[in-house]
Amino acid sequence: MTAPVRATEQAPGRPPHGRSRTAGPPGGPPLPGPRGELSGAVRAALVSPDPDRTALPGARETAAADPYGDDLQLALYLLYELHYRGFAGVGPDREWDARLLGLRARLERCFEAALHDAVPRGADVTAALDALLVEPAEDDGTDISRFLSRAGSLGHLREYAAFRSLYHLKEADPHAWVIPRLRGRAKAAMVAVEYDEFGAGRAEGVHAELFAALMADLGLDPAYGRYLDRAPAAALATVNLMSLFGLHRAHRGALVGHFASVEVTSSPASARLAAAMRRTGAGPAAEHFYTEHVEADAVHEQVVRREVVDGLLTEEPDLAADLVFGIRATGHLDRLLAAHALPRWRSGRTALRSPL
Repeated sequence: MTAPVRATEQAPGRPPHGRSRTAGPPGGPPLPGPRGELSGAVRAALVSPDPDRTALPGARETAAADPYGDDLQLALYLLYELHYRGFAGVGPDREWDARLLGLRARLERCFEAALHDAVPRGADVTAALDALLVEPAEDDGTDISRFLSRAGSLGHLREYAAFRSLYHLKEADPHAWVIPRLRGRAKAAMVAVEYDEFGAGRAEGVHAELFAALMADLGLDPAYGRYLDRAPAAALATVNLMSLFGLHRAHRGALVGHFASVEVTSSPASARLAAAMRRTGAGPAAEHFYTEHVEADAVHEQVVRREVVDGLLTEEPDLAADLVFGIRATGHLDRLLAAHALPRWRSGRTALRSPL
């Protein structure tokens, strides 16, 4: 497991006096601008003094939307964020607004149907996890970490950190929702891994704080939600997948599959990203975030496979197909994100909605 930072040591990029780098403005980050009819309606309902009078899209409008498009993914992100830190000027009562929950369910059905259409079915969890360990003989253009390690510039790394901040600044939070839905070996091991993700009892070791320090090294604003307006739909989808799985008890198997996929693939990808940070002179905190994950996640992979996954399947063998779905859906969205970013970077364009 991750060794806690001793009192005499200071992790690279640690904020002074224990202050969190990710705090952002009081009351949550500002609401982003809309990207279409769906996200515009959600935004209007969130800021309206009388949300019951705000028209919301029905089943026809949500079914017609692009499930991977900017509009639907932002609408889902806005609704999911109500269960995290919320937004400035949006009351906490909106979290359980029945009309917004109904709209969220319609958006989720569209997103989930697209995922099921895109990934092959199966129930062989071992084969699905083993497939993640197979490294391609050469760069096939579907892995961002390979591009960044070999040819990425400091500008590419800054963009990558900006859109991945939506994921890493809430790293491990969505996975924590599965803990009360597990028992026995699976629960104990899940808590052990999450304990590491949350800094092993030390605020400066929380992985979200380590990523905030990485952002500071790269000259980015580490405030929570700062780059939501610039993040492409493919980046939003990777975060929405965690929220979709985490907020539904019925998806507990898929969330464990997602968690296993992240831990199995993290160590080699982190080694490549650490090399990219070192090669470009990004800074000690930027490199430290990934070197920390190389060692920690190599251990986590074994704990997740042997205890979390095997423990869950021992208790609930019928969840095998859900675990496989979670693994494969995670890979599918990672490939969509690479398909968005890599052609743009290779042609000298930004992968963000607007350049930094």
